[in-house]
Amino acid sequence: MEMINGYIDHIIYRNKENGYTVLTLVADGEEITATGNIHGIDEGDHIKAYGGFVEHPVYGEQFKISSCRIVTPTDSVSMERYLASGAIKGIGAKLAARIVAHFQDDTARIVEDEPERLSEVYGISNRKAQDIAAQLEGKKEMREAFIFLQQYGISNAMSVKIYNKYKHNLYRIMRENPYQLAEDISGIGFRTADEIALNAGLSVNSEFRIRSGITYVLQQAAQDGHICLPSQQILERCENILDIPLDDINPQLLNLTMSKKIIIRKRDGVPFAYDPFYYYSELKCAKLLFDLSAAAPLVTPADRENIYERVEAILHGQDIESDELQLEAIIESILRRVVIISGGPGTGKTTIINSVIRFFAEEGRDILLAAPTGRAAKRMTEATGYEAKTIHRLLEVKVGGDPDSRQERTTDEISSIRFERNEEYPLEADIIIVDEMSMVDINLFLALLKAVSVGTRLVLVGDVDQLPSVGPGQILRDIIDSKTFSTVILKKIFRQEKESDIVLNAHRINNGENPILDNKSRDFFFLERNDINVIYKHMIQLLVEKLPPYIGAKALEIQVLTPMRKGPLGATVLNQVLQKHLNPPTEDKNQYQSGDTLYRVGDKVMQIKNNYMLEWEVRGKNNICVDSGYGIYNGDCGIIREINLSTGYMMVEYDEQRQVRYVLTQLDEIELAYAITIHKSQGSEYPAVIMPLLSGPGILFNRNLLYTGVTRACRLVAILGTRDIIATMVANTSPNTRHSSLCERIIEIRDL
Repeated sequence: MEMINGYIDHIIYRNKENGYTVLTLVADGEEITATGNIHGIDEGDHIKAYGGFVEHPVYGEQFKISSCRIVTPTDSVSMERYLASGAIKGIGAKLAARIVAHFQDDTARIVEDEPERLSEVYGISNRKAQDIAAQLEGKKEMREAFIFLQQYGISNAMSVKIYNKYKHNLYRIMRENPYQLAEDISGIGFRTADEIALNAGLSVNSEFRIRSGITYVLQQAAQDGHICLPSQQILERCENILDIPLDDINPQLLNLTMSKKIIIRKRDGVPFAYDPFYYYSELKCAKLLFDLSAAAPLVTPADRENIYERVEAILHGQDIESDELQLEAIIESILRRVVIISGGPGTGKTTIINSVIRFFAEEGRDILLAAPTGRAAKRMTEATGYEAKTIHRLLEVKVGGDPDSRQERTTDEISSIRFERNEEYPLEADIIIVDEMSMVDINLFLALLKAVSVGTRLVLVGDVDQLPSVGPGQILRDIIDSKTFSTVILKKIFRQEKESDIVLNAHRINNGENPILDNKSRDFFFLERNDINVIYKHMIQLLVEKLPPYIGAKALEIQVLTPMRKGPLGATVLNQVLQKHLNPPTEDKNQYQSGDTLYRVGDKVMQIKNNYMLEWEVRGKNNICVDSGYGIYNGDCGIIREINLSTGYMMVEYDEQRQVRYVLTQLDEIELAYAITIHKSQGSEYPAVIMPLLSGPGILFNRNLLYTGVTRACRLVAILGTRDIIATMVANTSPNTRHSSLCERIIEIRDL
């Protein structure tokens, strides 16, 4: 490892989030470009940098800094340069010259040890000297904190978060309970805190470690969609993670319960453990649903007859075939305050929504439409002719609030978001219709219910047989299972455009019957293939040659869906294979390697986390900005339009021409999307879907997943694999159990 001793002449680029910095370092009169994740340095600082020279393909030779420390300049020339750099607020070039002229070779010692004596210099008052001293002390304290934290293997980027949170208290926390970091600081999980704690010498049987391990298990469960877990399962998972006996873990679970940091409730005699946040979230949802439903007006038989006649006229005017269940769903949506409508593809959900909209529009009522994702909202708009918004946009999401307050946590992604629409500023509507409810998790549902005032009708529409939400809970299923609110389950298939076999086979799968795979269909094809390389070959042929002209869509509009991320037919490998054929390298396409992923101009990518702070712009003629806003959400797909290696940015264009700039060193929120998991496809529809299904874990290869994948296609489904695996998926009705209890909370309140 090499060492360079010099001063920072110029900071070319700095990312405040992770500390990635590009700077010009002057050593022995020579300018050197250096890069690294460095915090707490400024122009003019004298540093000792450790690392090595690397050759950048665009910028040439650079010194890559692995670590560095600030050293105080010893000579008066370097000291004057440091003071004049602007590193210390209030000192400019002229004042720096006067300071050095006054103290001469003793300047460095005065600045380091006796900064209050700067008041001896003309132009520096006692107050200004105190301010300068405070700045220098702060810089010194931060540098010392960084050096202290480095011994535990903590990066500079993480050191900044720790220092900003705890200041001088970090030393006590690091000695006594490093697991507090996992509770307080975003980006530090139990694994990181555990490594730090063990390096610091804490016992593996420490009560802090065990309690943090229990909390970590519940956090991981929430990421897997669970609201709670059986207590015994928590103990067993902790035993595996902590590698200590169950007898040591059980007392700490009881202690957490006594201190109300965990709630225990029995279900069918089995104790379940909850994070209090999620327990009370379900309880609040149940209470708010009852408050809404209790406001249902009394309706006379004459009123009902009048409504029935009006609905019949609306359906007749649209020349729509309907059945008793559809009529019931429409009537209930008009009469009740809370209504749930569920059904598979082609069962008439859109007809019901349109009829309800027309009924209330005739009365001049205020109607709001919403869906969980941008794509689902766009489809809802196209199907109804009325503007639909994402639930986040409907609730007017903002970034702010106290990022450390659990009360502000309204999603499992970002703790500092808040919604402008809430109990104090509710939505102004007579009826709110929410589509794709199977995708809504407990956090978003609670935020929505808070913003719905008593007296407003709430119609929840979805397909309960699709995969549940990515976030914790299974809202739609739990509400239906409670058998408490007006619910209509649609069964009859109406939509059979050109005898669509997509719809028919989707319902066969959902009913436990194998889909028809005789290839006599015009929109449902099966290619029996049991060799991975052959599947690659034919999948590419379908994407590039066969399907685009057949269905009238571009290759990038056709979506490859897979049950898994890993393996030769997982999303990661498939994206590498498909990128090579759909977007090969050319001289005019910039590309950038980030970790294991190579991004290239023209690539199809997906945002994989909700990011409410990402700014987007829509640009018109002459590149003039015509619209702008914030927020790109999990599942949004776009195309890379530009990779600028000199500025360090990538520009991605999403639906509706929304352009977003990403820093090249921060690409952990997007991934290639030629192939995506079926889970990630929820709420989306594609002209055609290709599914390679050969083999995989039973927990993923189930009926629920196959059904969801098939129902994502509008015009064509193509499956490559074996009949046996399809039959296995249809027969597998036991996907991983999701533990939630909104159903129980609703029943508890109902039976009070």
